[in-house]
Order: sequence, then C-alpha cells, then structure tokens
Amino acid sequence: MDTATRAPHNVDMPEQVEQALVERIDKDKIDLPVLPQVAGRVMALANDPDADAARLSALIHQDQALAAHVLRISNSPAYMPRTPIASLQHAVAMLGISQLSEIAVTVSLKSGAVKVPGHETELRQLWRHALASGAYAKEIARMRRYNVESAYLCGLLHTVGKPVVLRTVTAIAAEMRFTLTPGAVTAFLDGYHPRVGNLIATEWALPPQVAEAIAYYSIHEQAPTHRQEAMMTCLADRLATYILVPDSFDDSTLRDHSVFTDLNLYPNDIDALLSLKEKVLSLVDTMAQ
Repeated sequence: MDTATRAPHNVDMPEQVEQALVERIDKDKIDLPVLPQVAGRVMALANDPDADAARLSALIHQDQALAAHVLRISNSPAYMPRTPIASLQHAVAMLGISQLSEIAVTVSLKSGAVKVPGHETELRQLWRHALASGAYAKEIARMRRYNVESAYLCGLLHTVGKPVVLRTVTAIAAEMRFTLTPGAVTAFLDGYHPRVGNLIATEWALPPQVAEAIAYYSIHEQAPTHRQEAMMTCLADRLATYILVPDSFDDSTLRDHSVFTDLNLYPNDIDALLSLKEKVLSLVDTMAQ
C-alpha cells in the first residue's frame, strides 16, 4: 500500500539525511516498534463477536500496571462513571466491552511508545495529537453511523510512523554530525511518516482499514478500498490540530475543506463537532498522563 516510492522533496530537508532515510526505508533497515502483546490481544478480542467481559477483564488482569491504569482512566471525569468503579468487571458493566478495549489498547500502546532522548516534548505532542484524532474519529463515525471502534483505531494510529521517523532522522543526523532545524524535523515527519506507518501496519498486522487510513488520510480521494475511513481520519486529524494548535488555522480555514462535503457534513454538523472540544481535551489529558 505504498503510496509513493519517495516522498516529494522539501527544501527544509537536508539532502544527505533524506537520502540516508530513504535508503533505510527501501532496504527495511528501519527499527520498528514492537506491538505490545496486550494491545494486540485486546484488538483481536475487540473484533471477536464471541468475546465476553470475563475474557477481556482476565486479559487486562495479566498486566497489573495496565489494570491499574485502566481503572484510573475508567474513573476519570472523561468517562463520567455514575458510581466509582472498583474492579475491571465493574468497568466492563459500566462502560461496555468496546470502550474498555479502547482504553486498554491506548494505555498499552503508550507503554510501548518509541523513545527519542532529547525529544520528549515532540513525542508528547505527537501522542496528544493521536489521542485527539482518535477521539474525534469516534465522534465523526458516530455521526456518520460507521463503526466507532474501527474509526478510533484509524485516528489513534494514523501517524504511528512519526515517532519512528523522528528517531531515525535524529540518529542519522547525529551520525553525520548534522544539526536538524525544527523545520527540517517537521518536514521529515510529514513527508515520510505514511511510508514508515505502512511498514508498522504490516509488521503489526493492523486491520486493512487502519492501514489504508495511515497511507491515504491526507489524500483520501485516492484511497482504493476504505475511503470512508480515510476521509474520517483526515477530518479527525484536522480537528485535532485545530484544538491543540490554536494558531494553526482559523475557523473559516478549518471549515473550508472538501472533506466536509465528501462526508456529507453540514455547517450544523461542524458546529456539533467543534462543541466537543472540551470533552476531547479532557479525554486527551486523562489518557496522556
């Protein structure tokens, strides 16, 4: 599902670093992260029509740190439980299998996140953007009456390649004794994360709609099979940027995008999505801790 053999060159990218990055991608010499075991098993369980609450809670219980984080998040204002949740079984009863699976996958992925010493701030921003995109993708899917769980994964993982690109280009630059400017780093992340994300999607055996969202969300009109997921992810990405980076673009620029028309969303639908800003930010703050 490689959308291009090479991303368009950006003048901000130092050519020698870019050539080395492309060579590592082409020769499969990129150090890809390992999918946390629990995350993979929870994803599989969430897609199993025969799955039940007992199996999910037993799976989460295998990792005590994960279980503690899941309970903490289940009790947070972001999920607004009617009564304090004291056990995973109670969490399933209160939130449902789908929502508890979502929390477990997210916490597990965070625990296995890529580390890049000296770039903790950038990684935290990338993670917050992923969380906000996942939250908005769910709301868009609910509005469009599409699979909410699948949309969440598309939003959460659509830029999964960015931390790997960040780690790789900083390592290459260090080897070459070259200092990358912030503009160069951004250009590398934007230009090459879909290709690296494709490699991760294959390595992790992600569902096809998630893999396609990674590859095509920014060019959703070219998505071959799962265009709806690509479109919803495109919009989720845009809304996440809008609420997390206030000076990225103004309200009129946000609304002036073809993806709204492509998704058959009207001005009142856009207003409804924007009204969820505080809810989404609360979820992001909770999950990012």
